[in-house]
Amino acid sequence: MTGPRVPRPRLRSFTLENGLRVVLAPADMSPTSSVWVWYRVGSKNEWPGITGASHWVEHMLFEGSPRYRKGEIDRAVVGVGGQLNAFTDVDFTAYFSTVPRDHLSVPLDIESDRMTRALITDEEVSRERTVIHSEREGSENWPEFRVEEELYQLAFRMHPYRWDPLGSRVDIERLTAEELRGYYARFYGPRNAILVVSGGFDAAPVEREVRRRFSRLPSTGDDVSVREVEPEPRGERRSELSGPGTTPYLQIGWRSPALSDPETPATMLLDTVLGGETRIFAAGAGWGRAPEHPSSRLYRALVDTGLAVRATSEWRPRYYPGLFTIQAQAAPGVSLDRLERAIEAVVERLARSGPTPRELDDTRAKVRQSVALAYEGASRTAFRLGYFSVLRSPEYEDELFRAVLTTSANEVRDRARGLFRPETRVVVRYTPDGGAGDD
Repeated sequence: MTGPRVPRPRLRSFTLENGLRVVLAPADMSPTSSVWVWYRVGSKNEWPGITGASHWVEHMLFEGSPRYRKGEIDRAVVGVGGQLNAFTDVDFTAYFSTVPRDHLSVPLDIESDRMTRALITDEEVSRERTVIHSEREGSENWPEFRVEEELYQLAFRMHPYRWDPLGSRVDIERLTAEELRGYYARFYGPRNAILVVSGGFDAAPVEREVRRRFSRLPSTGDDVSVREVEPEPRGERRSELSGPGTTPYLQIGWRSPALSDPETPATMLLDTVLGGETRIFAAGAGWGRAPEHPSSRLYRALVDTGLAVRATSEWRPRYYPGLFTIQAQAAPGVSLDRLERAIEAVVERLARSGPTPRELDDTRAKVRQSVALAYEGASRTAFRLGYFSVLRSPEYEDELFRAVLTTSANEVRDRARGLFRPETRVVVRYTPDGGAGDD
C-alpha cells in the first residue's frame, strides 16, 4: 500500500512447524537485545471459578522450570546486567528480558525452557497465593480500581472482558495448583505464542539459534478465541460505590470498537481530542493509566474551570469490542451530579460540531511525533512489534497511521454521535466516606 509508513526496522518473520511465530528485528548499532514472548492468553480465556489464572501463571513462570529453579531466572538475567518483567492483560500475557547484546542466549534459553515446562508446584502456588492476595488488596485500596472493575462488570454480562486480570478475591483464595497446571497445559505453548527479538544481533545466527531451541517444543496451545458475544445494551446502567477517600470520582463508559474495526481511526481521534493522546500512538511506551493533557477538551472544560482535579479519556485497543471511558475526580465542593453534567456537555458538543480544524491538526501532529519516536530502543521496539502481532500484525500499524492522518472532522463527529449515546452508557460513581484512599 502507498502512503506514509511507520519507520519500523527491517523484519525477518517466520513460523515454526509447532506454530510458534517469530519476529526478528535486528539493529546493528544497538548495545542491547530484547527478547519478548507474547501469549495470546489473558483474562478473556478464564471462566467463573478460575478468574485470575492468567495473572497467576505469569507469576509461576518465574518460579521454576527444569533448567532454572526458583530465583535462578532473575539471577541469570540480572547477573549479566539485564532486566526482566512481565504483565498480564485481558487479551494477552507478555514476558520480556533486555540484556547486553553479547548475552542474548540467556533469555532465549529461559523462554524456551519455560514455554511448555514450567514447574507449577503445590508448594510454590501456596506461597504465591499470599503475594497475589496482597496485590489484590493493594489495588482495592484505590477508588480508581474499584470503580473501573465495577464499570466493566456492569458493561459486560456475557463477554469475559467483565473481569479484571487480577481475578476475584474468592477465586484467588480457592484456586488450586492442579487447576493452574491444567490452565497452563491447555493454553500455553508455541501455537499461542509470539517470540520477538529486537536490538543488537545478526539475524542469520539468531534465527538458527531460535530454530534449534524452540523447534523441539511440542505443538501445544488450545484455541483462545472467545465465542461469547456481548449483546447490544438496551439502556443506561449505573452503580454507586463508597469507601475510603477524600474526593468524589466517576467513570463513564461506552461500548467501543475492536482494534480491527473500520471505526477505530475515528475513535482514536476522539480519544486524542478529549483526553490529549491515544494509547497506540502515544509519546511513551508505558502500559499504565492514561495521563492528563492541559490542551485536551476534558482538561480545559473540567480542570481549568475548577470542576475537577483530574480528567481524561481512554480507549484501550482490544481484540474484541471494549469500552471508551472518561474518568474525572471532582474538585473540593463539586458534586458528582455537577461533574457528570459537565462531562455530558463536553461529549454532546463534540457530537454536535466535531473537532475544530486546529484540534485535528494538533492531533495529527502528535501522532506524527510519536510515530517518529515509536521504535527507539530495543525494548520499545519489541513491545510494539509484539503488541501489534498479538492483536493483528505489525503492518496493521501502517494502516492505522494512514487512516488517522486522513480521517475527516465529519467522520470524527459522526463517530462521536454513534459512540456517546446516553442509552448505551455505563456510569459508576464513587463517594468517599472519609479516611485514606486516594491522592
